[in-house]
Amino acid sequence: MVKYIENQDGFDQALKDAGDKLVVVDFTATWCPPCRSIGPKFEGHSENPEFSSVVFLKVDVDEASDVSENCKIGSMPTFHFYKNGKKIDEFSGADEDKLLKKLHQHK
Repeated sequence: MVKYIENQDGFDQALKDAGDKLVVVDFTATWCPPCRSIGPKFEGHSENPEFSSVVFLKVDVDEASDVSENCKIGSMPTFHFYKNGKKIDEFSGADEDKLLKKLHQHK
């Protein structure tokens, strides 16, 4: 299941609630064609039992601009990976293979 983040407080709370679980964040925009391409795949991975211990978050950069500004998002889609509240990895682009590789690497 993907949790939609609406503001910085919600983002901070989601990271805190995750504890030591891997958190993967999809920074997206409704007007971004590559985002629309990878979005359903991101959601599909969130339902995969293999990733049941991973927290999947989605941030619309326009609706939650405070989060995207604080995370210094310059292009979409961008994926950030967190553990224990600290960013451990990131990449930009709608590359499902890279997303899967990093999910396996960090989970």
